[in-house]
Amino acid sequence: MSNALIAHLHDLLDGMGRVTTRAMFGGHGVYLDGALIGVVIEEALYLKADNETRLHFEAAGSEPYVYRGQQLPIRMSYWSVPESAMESAQAMKPWAELAYAAALRKTPSKRRK
Repeated sequence: MSNALIAHLHDLLDGMGRVTTRAMFGGHGVYLDGALIGVVIEEALYLKADNETRLHFEAAGSEPYVYRGQQLPIRMSYWSVPESAMESAQAMKPWAELAYAAALRKTPSKRRK
């Protein structure tokens, strides 16, 4: 991921909370206040979506990130953002808020006993 894209994402999300990025799975994770809200893969941002938010992404013409598994394509719960969202913090805010809400609803993979 280019340093310019990282800086741009920080600018777009600035004011919403603490933004961090970290290398993961051949791309980078984008975190807002410690919650994984998106991934950057091949210089494109994909934001977290779930059953409650996916329709917003679909209505905007966004697509899920799909990668080739060992036998079949695997569809992730991260969706592309409209091009306009990458133009300003104001345009990005509603999409980032949807992703943050989805990230907060995600069930932990390990439950306490």
